[in-house]
Amino acid sequence: MPDVFINGRFLSQPVSGVQRFAAEIVEAIDQLIDRQQLPERLRGANWTLLVPPNAEDRLSLKHVRVAKIGKRTGHAWDQIDLAMAARSGILVSLANSGPVLHRRHHIVLHDAQVFRHPEFFSRSYGWFHRCLGWLYARTARIITVSYFSRRELSDVLNIPVDDISVCSNSAEHLARIPPDDAVLRRLNLVPGRYFLAVGSNKRNKNIELVARAIKSLPRDYPLVIVGGVNERVFGRNDATADDRVIPTGHISDASITALYSHATALIFPSLYEGFGVPPLEAMVFGCPVIVSDIAVLREVCGDAAEYCSSTDPEHLARLMRERIEKGALSEAELARQLAQRSRYTWISSAQALVDSL
Repeated sequence: MPDVFINGRFLSQPVSGVQRFAAEIVEAIDQLIDRQQLPERLRGANWTLLVPPNAEDRLSLKHVRVAKIGKRTGHAWDQIDLAMAARSGILVSLANSGPVLHRRHHIVLHDAQVFRHPEFFSRSYGWFHRCLGWLYARTARIITVSYFSRRELSDVLNIPVDDISVCSNSAEHLARIPPDDAVLRRLNLVPGRYFLAVGSNKRNKNIELVARAIKSLPRDYPLVIVGGVNERVFGRNDATADDRVIPTGHISDASITALYSHATALIFPSLYEGFGVPPLEAMVFGCPVIVSDIAVLREVCGDAAEYCSSTDPEHLARLMRERIEKGALSEAELARQLAQRSRYTWISSAQALVDSL
């Protein structure tokens, strides 16, 4: 019986989109094992999630065994402790990093941003992760989260596009979380009378565009910005803002759920994404979505969103004013959202991943 090891270093990291993806995929693989829906070559395999000593216990698993290994943390744990513990089997890394010398390594690289936009990162972070990417292209099997990212990684890493598998994100996780409407009172928000942006001031999120657009909108429609930023990774970037911009920092999923449920619209003006989960999350709650007109968001959102220029705040402001005038989504708009978000489930993504092993 084959041994399949999963890199659990993500359980020692703060939860952002990449770590959430990894957690949901592991739990979905556990469900596939329970349903006996694995490919024939993997039936009867021993599945083990290998985690570092500082990992948190936040997954609910029936069939995937969890094993704490090694004494190191961070990249040293990846390259030494994990590589040694997983040397006898297949290794799956879900969060952009893993050992470079493992002979049967399948790694999810979520985007090609460090190659396409090195200016979005500190010099040391960008250089290090570009080096890792080139090494993985020579030593591992690459998986990514969208067909757009598959084309991008194929180009920058000089590997055939058909050699890269796609295992998409989903937004189902938020549907399980009851909204905490108290966040509206804490932020002095009126339901249906505020715009929402998710991503803080990471440069690729382009939040400055929304902060500029909000200046020409009615003053009783503030902009709520959810998220934090790691300046060591992303450098320093101060978005242009005024007193109508309300930053929340990191907040609970229950609070985010409530904000999606009552927002006039989600504004997601990214310059670059590997996938772009917040628009799908907004669709779970029938929240109107305005996104930048870039290829990956066309792929993810289809006809269920409005598209804005990523460089013209007046164009975005016009779409925001039109959304105020339209009010809540029509039945036709809600149907388009449902059809689009239904294309992405954690089970189907996990199935795509195990099929590629």
